[in-house]
Amino acid sequence: MTQNALELKAVSKRFNEGNSSKLVLSDVTFHVKEGEFVSLIGPSGSGKTTLFQIIGGLERPSSGEIRIDGRISLGDRGRIAYMPQQAALLPWLTVTGNIELALSIAGLPRREGRTLAKEWLERVGLSGLADSYPHVLSGGMQQRVSFLRALLSPQPLMCLDEPFGALDALTRLHMQTWLLSLWEEHRRSVLFVTHSIEEALLLSDRIIVLSASPAVVLREIAVPFPRPRSGEQLWNEPVFNAMKLEIYELLKPDGTFESKRKEEAMH
Repeated sequence: MTQNALELKAVSKRFNEGNSSKLVLSDVTFHVKEGEFVSLIGPSGSGKTTLFQIIGGLERPSSGEIRIDGRISLGDRGRIAYMPQQAALLPWLTVTGNIELALSIAGLPRREGRTLAKEWLERVGLSGLADSYPHVLSGGMQQRVSFLRALLSPQPLMCLDEPFGALDALTRLHMQTWLLSLWEEHRRSVLFVTHSIEEALLLSDRIIVLSASPAVVLREIAVPFPRPRSGEQLWNEPVFNAMKLEIYELLKPDGTFESKRKEEAMH
């Protein structure tokens, strides 16, 4: 039986400030299987970043349970490999140095980290940038290095927080294709936050649709397209466009479906 890389059971989060409080997450339950690519999609401000902070141990939930690789994880840091929206490379270190440092923090010996960094930079066609500093790299190149840093970290679960959101449309498409090719080869467990319905359908095995804050899970959607995939292949698929419309209807702020499900979940 396949073990879940991540399990969330009835996770809620309420922020208290003075005499007021705000419920951000309400009984959020879902899982990511080993080797599965799951996307999390929801309106802006729906609590996706807070959810990542809870999974990563930066915040504690108000209630509920989180398990990573089968073990309870509440406030435990260093259990996930994280890729933020911005590449967040250290400007005073080279590309190789940035990857080495991340692997060293994750517990790998420095020499092993250096060997892995050089080997993988060559494998993904970035060996010519190994000794370059981040400021000379394009946004897409910086994100490739940031993803490689997360991919090589030893944690079983990768959490990618809308990593391509700041890129132009063409670079974003190239990065999606590049990410798919690497993921197909290694099948790491991935939880991926995105605002793009097309991106979620292209990359994912399943999609978790969240409501507006306070977030509840509106629907879990299995993506039926066989792998390997390409955008050009899916764009002309009637099922792809029908699923895109279905998710869009779920996310509409005035959607009666969302309102009904949120009301049911809150009571």
